Amino acid sequence: MNRIIPLILAVALFMENMDSTVIATSLPAIAVDIHTSPIALKLALTAYLVSLAIFIPISGWMADRFGAKNVFRAAIGVFILGSVACAISNSLPAFVVSRFLQGIGGAMMTPVGRLVLVRATPKSELVAAMSWLTVPALVGPLVGPPIGGFITTYFTWHWIFLINVPIGLIGIWLATRFLPQTDAAETPPLDFPASC
Repeated sequence: MNRIIPLILAVALFMENMDSTVIATSLPAIAVDIHTSPIALKLALTAYLVSLAIFIPISGWMADRFGAKNVFRAAIGVFILGSVACAISNSLPAFVVSRFLQGIGGAMMTPVGRLVLVRATPKSELVAAMSWLTVPALVGPLVGPPIGGFITTYFTWHWIFLINVPIGLIGIWLATRFLPQTDAAETPPLDFPASC
């Protein structure tokens, strides 16, 4: 079995899943820095989840419309932009909007990554490939809080987000080099049919 494709996808999913929990232990430090309360920062967590809820349903349509490989790389790029925006945020509204932007990238990475894997893997190897993809993604939420606490304690909370930049850039390069190219397909418009 070709393990390169599931491992590339797994790194992106690990980054996204870890990021959803990594700020939990850093909220007090972030709150002090941007002059708000830790309770108010729950808005940032909610914004991330709302973003996932909005954009996960349209990710399959986007993958068909623009090509799964292209959408996956763009999703990593949006996630990087959101991470940088989080790191430089100096107010609660800026941080909430940045987390929402980061969630857009995360919402596209997970389902589109699985779609790439399903399309690129022979059926006989799909279960093994899925295990390579799933295990790192499940580890992300477990290690997120301890890593967030460590970085916040010994460095600064900004690095929780800035660490995504080199990982994401490597992910884009690996995806460009190793993921199979999928052509865009004719897809119906993303709207509801007009009622009679």
